[in-house]
Amino acid sequence: MAMPAADPTPGQAAVAGVRAPAVGRWGQLALGVLCMSMIANMQYGWTLFVNPINDKFQWGKPAIQVAFTIFVLTETWLVPIEGWFVDRYGPRVVTLIGGAFCALGWTLNAYAESLAMLYLAAAIGGIGAGAVYGTCVGNALKWFPDRRGLAAGLTAAGFGAGSALTVVPIAAMIRDSGYEHTFLVFGLGQGLVVMIASQILSAPDAGYNDRMLAGRPAANVVTRRQYAPSEMVRTPVFWLMYLMFVLMAAGGLMATASLAPIARDFKVDGVPVSILGLTLPALTFALTIDRVLNGVTRPFFGWVSDRIGRENTMVLAFAIEGFGILALGLLAHSPFAFVLLTGLVFFAWGEIYSLFPSTCADTYGSRSATANSGLLYTAKGTASLLLPVFLLIQTQTGSWQAVFYVASGMAFLAAFLALFVLKPMRARFLARSQ
Repeated sequence: MAMPAADPTPGQAAVAGVRAPAVGRWGQLALGVLCMSMIANMQYGWTLFVNPINDKFQWGKPAIQVAFTIFVLTETWLVPIEGWFVDRYGPRVVTLIGGAFCALGWTLNAYAESLAMLYLAAAIGGIGAGAVYGTCVGNALKWFPDRRGLAAGLTAAGFGAGSALTVVPIAAMIRDSGYEHTFLVFGLGQGLVVMIASQILSAPDAGYNDRMLAGRPAANVVTRRQYAPSEMVRTPVFWLMYLMFVLMAAGGLMATASLAPIARDFKVDGVPVSILGLTLPALTFALTIDRVLNGVTRPFFGWVSDRIGRENTMVLAFAIEGFGILALGLLAHSPFAFVLLTGLVFFAWGEIYSLFPSTCADTYGSRSATANSGLLYTAKGTASLLLPVFLLIQTQTGSWQAVFYVASGMAFLAAFLALFVLKPMRARFLARSQ
């Protein structure tokens, strides 16, 4: 049965009563995955551009990586505002504008001849990527209250694995045509696809959540009370999840932004590695595998969390992340180990983008799920502020070892908090909210 296009809450009269397209909720999910895959290169392809930009302008990698931090900050910290518009007026217009900003951001990167222009492009691109990301995740949470972990995971997988198929083409185009041409071609193409797909997006009606959950036992307790963002931020549970998100996001962002420089410093970037009959340079191989595993982990652990509970899944994934980073610090000088261990690190990191949004929606409800999960998602921006700290540690010590030790310790701390603090605290909160 077709569902209304948006929640008929106050302020949504403009969209209430509009019928959802024939694609249904799985079609809506597929559209979200498509949009996410189109913006994935803005984060996960960035590392391929750092060295070419530095080779041309000699600005220094720390200065260039400030652009990545700006991108992540604008991508995350504005999502609550963008989410408010989505919850109020529907996902279509926000995604349309987001796609246009994504195209503009990479177009400006192609012509940037100063750090100021590079930083401006990063801010514009971040605003666009955040609008698309927040909308698609929020829409998945609303359409799938019965399978939030899986739905959020599949949507986030588009962002995690969406760049896997384009790692080799981007690297080849940078080599053959220059990074400027690559920014322009991929930026315009990806932005256009998002803008077209945005016109089919819609959201369910206000009663959809209760109808889908009626009489269905689940491993995760779901609140019956609908919390506004202003109410959510006054609860200790939110800030505990925020801290845990920061602890987990920091290490993954460090690896994402610095994988190419790490490979170069360990002298493994161009060394051929053969796995299952496929031979590629270690860095290219690692980037490809990382993108795939970073995507697979999101629906996988989301699906697991739908069955064994959110916090129990967090403990498992976060502990694997801690061990993976620790092992990478010890064995990264081996090209084969570098490829496999970076894959493990990304596999155990990417699930935060399914576990935290689904946990947030379970705890605070569906009505403001886009804005609420967007507020929690700003933790990724906060974590990006630690990137200069990681680079400073590396510069001062002349080695990546201390960076790996710190990131590993943060992951282990997040695993401890999930089991011994978040789980009992959230259980008490949900019992009161019922």
